[in-house]
Amino acid sequence: MAKAVRFYETGGPEVLKLEDVHVGEPGPGEVRIRHAAVGCNFADTYFRSGYYPVQPPCGIGVEGAGTIVALGAGVTGFAVGDRVAYNGSPLGAYSTERVMPAAPLFKLPDTITFEQAAASTMRGLSATYWLVKANPSIKAGNTILLHAAAGGVGLLAVQLAKLLGLRVIGTVSSEEKAEKARAMGCDEIIFYRREDVAARVRELTDGQGVSTVFDSVGKDTFEGSLKSLKRRGVLVGCGTASGPFPPIDAFQMMLQGSVYFTRPAFADYYADPAERAELAALWFGHLAAGRINVEIGQRYGLADCVEAHRDLEAGRTIGSSIFVV
Repeated sequence: MAKAVRFYETGGPEVLKLEDVHVGEPGPGEVRIRHAAVGCNFADTYFRSGYYPVQPPCGIGVEGAGTIVALGAGVTGFAVGDRVAYNGSPLGAYSTERVMPAAPLFKLPDTITFEQAAASTMRGLSATYWLVKANPSIKAGNTILLHAAAGGVGLLAVQLAKLLGLRVIGTVSSEEKAEKARAMGCDEIIFYRREDVAARVRELTDGQGVSTVFDSVGKDTFEGSLKSLKRRGVLVGCGTASGPFPPIDAFQMMLQGSVYFTRPAFADYYADPAERAELAALWFGHLAAGRINVEIGQRYGLADCVEAHRDLEAGRTIGSSIFVV
């Protein structure tokens, strides 16, 4: 019997339950996957809490890596035995096996382990579209501000940004996290709990500000992020760990220097097949070649899902968190 984490009402981590489940056979356009590792992402807490709309009872998790064990009718491009990873709906990645659509799947090069894939498919592909697509004017030589630089996405984004020729100013909460961010290539560190982020950014950029801010924190950092931008800079709202971004004051955006704000969604940057292939080739190419190191800071079993979510929400994690199945 397979195992899966489910929840029957939205709420805190305690609503998560590990259960025996019947998986069944894949239907048209579907595959059955046996997981080896599963991603544990902050976005999962949004589904569990109800911040992202869901209809319980349901599974949880959108990122996993494993082996295809059965194919449904009409599935092309994949075969039983293929090593794959994915990020995308429907929920249900927190499981030992599952049936899901074939559309979100990516074939894994042999040089990428299942744990690396589970720790970096969502995070790495997110960092890729942020840095390559979310601000089309970004270019080598620009200076960016990256919040949560020692987080699961942050450590990957730092490395990719350096490969793209960018100067990275990263914010962190502790010396331990600063050490991790520096090790991955972060050029400058700001301790956001004890320093004025915008003032430090101005000091580090000769008063000009940065071309782009990547803000995955949200409510608590929004004002400082805006004030860190140079004229006509772009604030990319990547996440809302501290709460939703406040309503946008268009007049304030003008006063700040005719700056821009965008709140991109993964699905909108991977919907077009050609764009999806381009971004995936860039990310998995770097990963397969060993140019990017995946920092797995926490490994859990599925039975530890409550603890994993508590650690995420308390900010106790460094790098990526995964479930080893």
